Formats: sequence, structure tokens, C-alpha cells
Amino acid sequence: MSPRFQFYAVCWCVTGMLASNAQQCGRPTIVENRIVGGEDATQGAWPWQVDIQKGTSGHVCGGSIISESWVLSAAHCFPNPYDVSSYIIYAGRQWLHGYNLYESLHFVSRVVIPPGYSDPESGSDVVLVQLSSPVYWSDYIRPICLPASGTLFPAGLPCYVTGWGNMRNGVPLQGVGTLQQVMVPIISQSSCQEMYLTDPTKQVDILYDMICAGYQEGGKDSCQGDSGGPLVCQMANETWVQAGVVSFGEGCAASNHPGVYGRLTSFSSFFRDTAPEVRLYGRAHREGGGRAAVSVSCLAALLVLLHR
Repeated sequence: MSPRFQFYAVCWCVTGMLASNAQQCGRPTIVENRIVGGEDATQGAWPWQVDIQKGTSGHVCGGSIISESWVLSAAHCFPNPYDVSSYIIYAGRQWLHGYNLYESLHFVSRVVIPPGYSDPESGSDVVLVQLSSPVYWSDYIRPICLPASGTLFPAGLPCYVTGWGNMRNGVPLQGVGTLQQVMVPIISQSSCQEMYLTDPTKQVDILYDMICAGYQEGGKDSCQGDSGGPLVCQMANETWVQAGVVSFGEGCAASNHPGVYGRLTSFSSFFRDTAPEVRLYGRAHREGGGRAAVSVSCLAALLVLLHR
């Protein structure tokens, strides 16, 4: 084998390994033809969505896949973070009560909650859940991108929230329980605070680590059972990035009470420190790192061949 052919072979091998082991986030392979006021989602349209169940309680929360071994959800979904033995996480699931051909089941190894969390309305309502066994990528199981701290989600940006929560207050999802989706625009922090101030019966402070989405007139919203699920927005390059985690609200889809979500740009350091393998979408996007890794590996291979 000639040195030139050896070099190309090594580069092809390195590139192939990186392509097979890395999974591009925020890119579903099954495209949607495009919750309260929502609609059935197409199977595979939101491949990062997971169903979190607990013992005999069944479905308790949603979540999102962010790497082979980590799921993102809400801290209030795990009231006792030191007892995770009864939790089961289903990836690749479409129907809550039906047969899911493409799903996989995973137990929880540990959960990590940001320091200082006490309750959803006090902020820090996110949690990282480490799986006891990794997920395997497919058309129906893929990760969502997490935002770097400087990523912007401006007011009016159309985003989607997904989950298996109640259709309205006290009314669970009917039939086989198809995954629901609903489009909700981002609401500025100041506007969201003003809306909640119209309710004299309860004081709600919209903190810096919260982000709101929904409609002032209500009608479309997340609801009980959607907690921990993802609020995702499509960026200019068509990549989906998760802006928030379903946290709390007053009722479901009520006027002047839009959904409140954990603002993920506030937790970049927490994500990096807890799960360093999770790449954040932003200036140092994972795709650039992948190309650089291929180039360095190929250069190293070339040097070895020249030395020979």
C-alpha cells in the first residue's frame, strides 16, 4: 500500500468513527408537516422527548435527551433526589398507553439538582438525570441541543412544548395517550411579570432564571404532567435548541398566566460541570469541534506515515 493511500485510508477511518459515535443534536430525521390547545405529534418528530415514570404512579413528568447518558428534566419531578430506584425513563416513546415499537427503557443512576433549589417558584427548577444504561441513537431517539449562555430567545419567537400532560385542569390525556405538541411564542420577562401581577390572589415573581411562553389570552399551554418537558425553538440554521424546562403556572392555559419554564441559558456552568460531554449550542457549536478533531487526527496520521 502506497503512503498516499495509507494516509487517505487512515483519514477515512477516523472520519467514519467520529461520524458513527457523534450524534448531531437538534436535528430530527422525521420532519413534522408543520398540552392544552395542542395536537397529536407525528411519531419521531420530537425524538429527544422522554417519559418519566415512577413505581405504581405511572407517568409523572417529561424530559429531554441531551446525550447518550443524560436526560434533562425539572427538579420538582425528583422530590427525593437520593432515592431514584423507583424511576423508569422511556426513550423513543410516542404513546403513553399503547405499544411503542421503537422505545427503550432505562433506569436512573443518579440525579443532580442545582445548589439552592427549594421549589419551582423560587427558581433553579432543572435537574440532570444520569441513566444507568446509555440510549442508542435511531430515527426515534436523538438528542436536543442545549443553549450556551449567550443564546437569545427573543419575545415573539415561536417555540414548541411537548408532553403527555393533562388536556386541561383535571382532565388526563385520553385513549392511547399520543404525545402532544403546541406552539407557544416566547414572552419577555417584563411582560410576563406584568401579566402575573394582574392576579391579586397570589404574588409570583418571574426570576432571572425563568422564561415565559404562551398567550396573554390563554388557550394554549403546558399542564399537569408536562413538567420537566422541553420548550424548544428552531434557530436560523434549522437546528432545534431547548430554551426551557416546563416548571410551573397558575392553572392551565388561563389568561394572564402563561407557562413559566426554567431558563436554560442560566445553567450553562451547571451543565458543563455536571455533564462535560454535553456540548452547548452557541459560538463553539459541536459541529466545528468535530471537523477540527478530524483534521487533527488526519494530520497526526500523516506525520506518522512521513516518519516511516
